[in-house]
Amino acid sequence: SDTTVIASNTSSLPITKMGEFCGRPSQMVGLHFFNPVQMMALVEVVRTEFTSSHAFGVAMDFTRAIGKTPVECIDTPGFVVNRLLVPYICEAIRLVERGVAAPADVDVAMKLGSGHPMGPIQLADYVGLDTVLAIISGWKEAYPGEAIFAVPESLQAKVAEGKLGRKNGEGFYKWNGDKLA
Repeated sequence: SDTTVIASNTSSLPITKMGEFCGRPSQMVGLHFFNPVQMMALVEVVRTEFTSSHAFGVAMDFTRAIGKTPVECIDTPGFVVNRLLVPYICEAIRLVERGVAAPADVDVAMKLGSGHPMGPIQLADYVGLDTVLAIISGWKEAYPGEAIFAVPESLQAKVAEGKLGRKNGEGFYKWNGDKLA
């Protein structure tokens, strides 16, 4: 129906393109939930230049009705959180590549110095190095002039070697299930 709101939980695909593809750009929104969904309160509610006020309002109201905290943003690569997070992870990996610090030291520095619950390199391993690589590579391809989307060589190498992080037991760290070994 013309009043149905169409939503995607993607964190890396353009909402605008999805709306164009389905032929109903005014009804398309992003509702980016964070994992684990049952524990994370945040939902990025993404509007495109074509999203109607009605569709956006329904998405915001739905988010609040299920007890989540919405943040409003426009359709940009990574929205808010991943736009900051993925380049941050990649810069942490580049620090290791340049010999500035070891992975564990980068992680401890960000946990104790910035109050993060997990350091960026451990987080990359936890999410999956292949996932981080897919996101940053996709952005680099779509936006080749954006230096912030540079792909770290060691990230590419680890994925090529099959070292994906937690999901297969080794990345920058060794893993035993969901725990560092």
